[in-house]
Amino acid sequence: MIIRTDENDENKRLDSYLTEITPNISRSKIQNYIKSGSIKINGNIKKPSYCLKENDEIDFEIPQEIPVPPQNIRLEIVYEDENMLVVNKPSGMLTHPTSTERENTLVNALLCRYGENLSDINGSFRRGIVHRLDRNTSGLLMVAKINPAHEFLAQQIKNHTITKKYLAVVKGVIEQDEFEINSPIGRNPNQPHKMMVRADGKESLTKVKVLERFKEHTLVELTLITGRTHQIRVHLKSINHPVYNDTLYGAGKGKVKTDEQVLQSYFLSFTKPFGNEIIELKIEPDEKIVKVLKYLRG
Repeated sequence: MIIRTDENDENKRLDSYLTEITPNISRSKIQNYIKSGSIKINGNIKKPSYCLKENDEIDFEIPQEIPVPPQNIRLEIVYEDENMLVVNKPSGMLTHPTSTERENTLVNALLCRYGENLSDINGSFRRGIVHRLDRNTSGLLMVAKINPAHEFLAQQIKNHTITKKYLAVVKGVIEQDEFEINSPIGRNPNQPHKMMVRADGKESLTKVKVLERFKEHTLVELTLITGRTHQIRVHLKSINHPVYNDTLYGAGKGKVKTDEQVLQSYFLSFTKPFGNEIIELKIEPDEKIVKVLKYLRG
């Protein structure tokens, strides 16, 4: 099996990454596979501590002792054709299994509905998944049924020809109507589960548009030009306007209780695989946004 890493995997240790994507194999076993040469990176043998780069090709065959189980979980499908679909992922759901959670993810639900009729470019643990949303971020997410469609959509993401817009409620009143946040993002060396703005990070660009202002908060629309891990949340924290209820990036808990960050991927525009037709999708604000706005407007 060959897996290609993406920008969200960059700088992860090889052994840690493989432990994450093969949750049934211990890290020590993974390290032994790497040292024995059973796992190669771009055709070469590397150490377990090798730091991944974007577009690395990992060639490996590790037995999956326990496969990802299909689960009959309701899916809200916003768009579907013979090659792909777009789902509205609910807040609280992981996009794919991890080393600690193998059930109740979007992939479990997809496997129940489509079986193995999903792209496997990123392996069985991420069947169909072209891009990801954080667990507590809801909204539109593309899924590929076949590998050529996966590659077609991934190329659009790489070329920044897909338009992804988000809604968020943030702390504080933003005075500018429209502006850009152009700050590089990299992993936080002291807290590896977090990202941060840092000079040696990867180029990251977010466009911000104010939709509504309140006494102490602002409703904004955010357009992703790049797609770094936690990009919106990190960029908004960097300008001292963290997303409402985003405890990971410093917002703390607001008066209205929600399942973490009030952030939704609500608009998606892309070229339909193997043609020139532009698909534009837009969904209504989710229950978290509606709940917080009702309070702020009240």
